[in-house]
Amino acid sequence: MRIALDYTAALRQGAGIGRYTQGLVAGLAALETRPDLTLLVAADADRGPFGGREAPPPFPRRRLPLSSRQQAILWHRLHLPLPLEWLAGAFDLFHAPDFVLPPLRRALGVITVHDLSFLRVPECAEARLVAYLTQAVPHAVRRASRILADSVNTQRDLTALLDVDPARIDVVYPGIGPRYQPVTDGEQRRAVAQRYQLNGPFILSLGTLEPRKNYPRLIRAFAQLRRQSGLAHTLVIGGGKGWLTESLFALAEQEKVASFVRFLGYVDEADLPALYSLADLYAFPSRYEGFGIPVVEAMACGTPVVCADNSSL
Repeated sequence: MRIALDYTAALRQGAGIGRYTQGLVAGLAALETRPDLTLLVAADADRGPFGGREAPPPFPRRRLPLSSRQQAILWHRLHLPLPLEWLAGAFDLFHAPDFVLPPLRRALGVITVHDLSFLRVPECAEARLVAYLTQAVPHAVRRASRILADSVNTQRDLTALLDVDPARIDVVYPGIGPRYQPVTDGEQRRAVAQRYQLNGPFILSLGTLEPRKNYPRLIRAFAQLRRQSGLAHTLVIGGGKGWLTESLFALAEQEKVASFVRFLGYVDEADLPALYSLADLYAFPSRYEGFGIPVVEAMACGTPVVCADNSSL
């Protein structure tokens, strides 16, 4: 069976779906019998922040003549019936790991739906993104031959919110790589602590800076702990800037804990096991998650976790 997979997210995103896609392809490459797989990338994918990533051998990579933006406009906004096969060649199955499905001529289409946060908590995303996903995802779900969901919670949301027959959905839990285990090597721990200027005990939280991750509530809880118990820890938040975060940095000042809250920005994945291992606690108060990979990574590294009790968590 000839399989094509959209690898664009692995080159454009350093977290979430990007890491999911990269890990999925790495897992396929490690199989004893490798599939006949071609990785498709948007025309502008290599200009993304992770464009230097090489496709795991032995899978070939094929560049499409359309950029990500052009694909979104032509396929998912205008619904232009331009089959993917006309641009990428013939194949039997196409896997879209990023919610949406392009027009297909004969191939079967499989999509991964990670979550339906744009329907459950639309106030946590940009209005334009919500409008786009609200149109594109139901259209893709209706056309897909099979739907992969990251969790039973996402499967239930698909059934409740988009009226999808559960028989069309396969729950496939994301995994984590073997590097996620307690880091005990002193030199490695010191190197990561020095790289991120981490001195003393700290509480860690990771994720894109966006409202859904509930960082304002985490900062307020941290400030309350310091006032009530004299907590000696620093709160360390790692993740790239997302959207609707303008007031987040001011909140730490307002709560009088600015000198005890560190924003690291994007953290290289290679540093994550040591960072988890150095933390006394991992905090994940997200308002909604389709799975919550950082929770599993932290636990695999032996770090205690406190997280929300909603959605898949």
